[in-house]
Amino acid sequence: PVKNPDFAFIDLFAGIGGFRIAMQAQNGKCVFSSEWDKFAQKTYAANFGEVPFGDIRLFTDPKKVTDERLNSLIPDHDVLCAGFPCQPFSLAGVSKKNSLGRSHGFLDETQGTLFFDIARILTIKRPKAFILENVKNLRSHDQGKTFKVIKRTLEKLNYTVFDQVLDGKYYVPQHRERIFLVGFDNEVFSKPEFSFPERDKVTSTLEEILEKKVSEKYTHSDHLWKYLRDYAAKHKAAGNGFGYGIAPLDGITRTLSARYHKDGSEILIEQLGKNPRKLTPRECAALQGYDPKTFIIPVSDTQAYRQFGNSVVVPLIQDISGQITSLLKTNEKSTPTTLNYSAKSL
Repeated sequence: PVKNPDFAFIDLFAGIGGFRIAMQAQNGKCVFSSEWDKFAQKTYAANFGEVPFGDIRLFTDPKKVTDERLNSLIPDHDVLCAGFPCQPFSLAGVSKKNSLGRSHGFLDETQGTLFFDIARILTIKRPKAFILENVKNLRSHDQGKTFKVIKRTLEKLNYTVFDQVLDGKYYVPQHRERIFLVGFDNEVFSKPEFSFPERDKVTSTLEEILEKKVSEKYTHSDHLWKYLRDYAAKHKAAGNGFGYGIAPLDGITRTLSARYHKDGSEILIEQLGKNPRKLTPRECAALQGYDPKTFIIPVSDTQAYRQFGNSVVVPLIQDISGQITSLLKTNEKSTPTTLNYSAKSL
C-alpha cells in the first residue's frame, strides 16, 4: 500500500485489482474494496494483502442499510472506481414502491441492478470523482435505454460526466474496446476540463509478451484442434464469421474473454510442426498489462483465465486515472480526504 498517499479511493467490483494497481501508481490509497467471487478474492488478497468485502449489496440495500449506516460502513474517499456488470433496467413496480414510501427518487429507476449500488454510494459519500468501466455495447444495451438511465442518473447526482470508448490495443497487443465514464462533483469542480487520453499508434506486438518455454499442456490435442477447424468450416459455409483465431506474432490479438479457459479459440498461437496452443495464464496477465513476473496467480488455470478475461487493461486505466488525479491536485476546492483506512465491520 501507498505510505504517504495524495488521495483515497475505493475499488468496487474489484476483480483481481486492475483499478487498484492503476490508482496506486498515481499515489492513491485504497480504503475499501468489494468483490463477491471467492476465487478473485483469493488472487486479490495474494497481491494486495487484504481480502475484499463480498457482495456490495450488503452495504447498499436500502431495505437493510440506512443512509447513516452506509455512511459509517464505507470510508470517505476522493475517487470511486468500478468495473460494474451490465444489466437491463426495468421501471416495473415503481408506482408500487412509491405508494409504500420506498422510492429513492430518480435512483428508483436503477433499483435491482448493480449500478444502483454505485449510485447510492455516490449519493451518500459524494466522492470528488469517479471512473466506471463497462463493455462497449453498454451504449446499445436494451436499445440504448441502459446507458441513458446511467448517464441521466449520474448527472442528476450533480456530476459532470464524460464518456468515451477506448481501445486497449494502444497499450497492450490486444484489441479490447471498452466504454469509460468519468465524472466530477460539480460542487467541487467548476466546469472541469477533462479529456480522455489520446493514442493512435500500436506500439507493442504479441511476440513481445510470449514466454520462451511453454508446457505441452497448453498445446491443443488432435481432437480439440479438429473440432475447432470443423466448427469454423461449418460456420464459414453458412456465411458466418465464427471460428478460431490464429494470432499474428507481429500484431495484436482478438479480445481476451472470460470463456478463454474452454478452448482458447479466440487467441491461438501457431507452433512449428505442432498443433496451435493457448496462451498461458502469465501471457494473459501480460496481455492485460499486469506484470507477469510479479503478479501472483494463486488459482487454477481455469480461474486465472476467467479472471484475466474479465479484467481491465491496467496501463489504460493508469492513463485515465492520471488525468483524473491531475485535476484533483490542481483544483483549489479539492483538498484530499482525511484518510481513515478502516471500514467498520458489518
